[in-house]
Amino acid sequence: MTPPRVLVIVRDGCHLCADALATAERVCAELGADFSTLDVDGDPALAEHTDHVPVTFVDGERLAIWFLDERQLRAALAG
Repeated sequence: MTPPRVLVIVRDGCHLCADALATAERVCAELGADFSTLDVDGDPALAEHTDHVPVTFVDGERLAIWFLDERQLRAALAG
């Protein structure tokens, strides 16, 4: 199984996470890209990201922390 192109590490109740998720969902739906989320508090292996959520990855490379820029995400998915 191929991993999703876009992964957003989030935390429940995080307003920045909600904003990043809305952007990722909209852009991925428009471009037909796979999208997934992980809860930083649900997996001890994600502890390094606990102070930086949301953290967005595209194709396994970190793209953004705290704020997800729509243009930056579109450019990463186009490349």
